Amino acid sequence: MEIGISTFVETTPDPQTGEVISHAQRIREVVEEIVLADQVGLDVYGVGEHHRIDYAASAPAVILAAAAAQTQRIRLTSAVTVLSSDDPVRVFQDFATLDGISNGRAEIMAGRGSFIESFPLFGYDLDNYDELFDEKLELLLKIRESEKVTWKGGHRPAINNLGVYPRPVQNPLPVWIGSGGNQESVVRAGLLGLPLVLAIIGGSPVQFAPLVELYKKAARHAGHDASQLPVASHSHGFISESTELAAEKFFPSTQQVMNVLGRERGWGPYTRSTFDTARSPEGALYVGDPETVAQKIIHLRKQVGITRFMLHVPVGTMPHEDVMKAIELLGTEVAPRVREEISQWEAESQ
Repeated sequence: MEIGISTFVETTPDPQTGEVISHAQRIREVVEEIVLADQVGLDVYGVGEHHRIDYAASAPAVILAAAAAQTQRIRLTSAVTVLSSDDPVRVFQDFATLDGISNGRAEIMAGRGSFIESFPLFGYDLDNYDELFDEKLELLLKIRESEKVTWKGGHRPAINNLGVYPRPVQNPLPVWIGSGGNQESVVRAGLLGLPLVLAIIGGSPVQFAPLVELYKKAARHAGHDASQLPVASHSHGFISESTELAAEKFFPSTQQVMNVLGRERGWGPYTRSTFDTARSPEGALYVGDPETVAQKIIHLRKQVGITRFMLHVPVGTMPHEDVMKAIELLGTEVAPRVREEISQWEAESQ
């Protein structure tokens, strides 16, 4: 069971003061957070790509590369790379470079993206949303399979027997498929035999169990060994010394961000009642003391089959020292409890 962190490098207004830190400051803080995550024994850190004023990570591979030079063990991934509006050649080159700097710790998490700002920014038509992803994923996988590439598609100039460099340390360079729970994307990942990441940020996580089974069924249908394919989850959460303190610290920034997105997407208001329901034992928020969060992760593994858990923290702007403390607790207290109990459970199940 792998345990890690994901972030969108948010620079939203502080919910208490209204102040907004600079993109540069938040980027530097995230590098410090990745270094700490490595030091406390976490397995993976993911940085998500966005192209708007309240998110500072338009180039995740650059941020991860800055941390790669200061870390030893932790795996470094995008979360996600918006592949539909990017060039697969450049994506591969960036992460192969990161793989070299980190000596084999880079991963790509490819997704279509729930934020669409990158499409007009790079000149892509949203009417081609699905077609762009399918085509560019095909090219990305072709590049990782072969040094020399011959390829032709409908939205990018053809490549005729050209080399793509540098080559990564890992062969193949890991490529995960990120999904918000769409059945089509889950089946696609299974048929391709690619690891799957599910964004479980609402409702009951147990409801995702049928999607995991659908993914494995598709993998088996395509001749892949489904038992060897990892499944990850990405969920919002926060850890503090007590569950009450964790909730009080995490609610203001979470409410602010969710209400901004809600106004953009037509959701209802995000209230304290919404928050408290989500952090209940069956909800999708992983907020509490180390024991509370550990038990929710264990439940997710046993009921849904998740083999990698990524805690998304912070949501919105929180004090850097609070985020660092949450990362420390995840690595030193939550992760050991989860790994020990899952190890015992698997041994008893055999």
